[in-house]
Amino acid sequence: MDKPKNAFLYCRVSSSEQNTAGQEAELRVYAKARGWKVAKVYKDTISGGTNSRPALNQLMADVRRRSAEIVVLVWKFDRFARSVSHLLEALETFRELGVAFVSLSESVDTESATGRALFTILAAISELERSVIRDRVRMGIEHARRQGKILGRPPIKKLSAGEIRQVRAERARGTTLRVLAKRHHASLWAIYQAVH
Repeated sequence: MDKPKNAFLYCRVSSSEQNTAGQEAELRVYAKARGWKVAKVYKDTISGGTNSRPALNQLMADVRRRSAEIVVLVWKFDRFARSVSHLLEALETFRELGVAFVSLSESVDTESATGRALFTILAAISELERSVIRDRVRMGIEHARRQGKILGRPPIKKLSAGEIRQVRAERARGTTLRVLAKRHHASLWAIYQAVH
């Protein structure tokens, strides 16, 4: 008989007026029904859109250091991931490490054929989304160029011919590019171009 998996439970609520007790209770019941030992419970009280979540960061670090069979168990996708791409990134990490992932509300288990199929579909949708965004950005840049717009950050200051001579003289005396940029209120790149 296989050893029971160690379940890492992840729970999240958005505000301090809420609590994770309901999520945790359901996850514990599910883990017990599957014969999994709850090894650790990770809890965040933070907005789902926040990039850095302390408990989730700790869970990911612990998964990477694992020494036993692990399953990450969450109550719902949106409690775990801030976006589809974030979910896919985490699922890909789990797949590479041989860690199972279960979302209770969506009935997704990456160890099942259905769960693996859903992962593949989500990955394809995410790739399509990235491709559409790339195409839109490229089209927008090309349109702006056709309109004669200069793209990129504008220079802090355009140096006059007299300022360029002065910058070159100061550089010849050993003044650093950074000091010259500060002294003449110009970008490092403008100073670099002036002296070369």
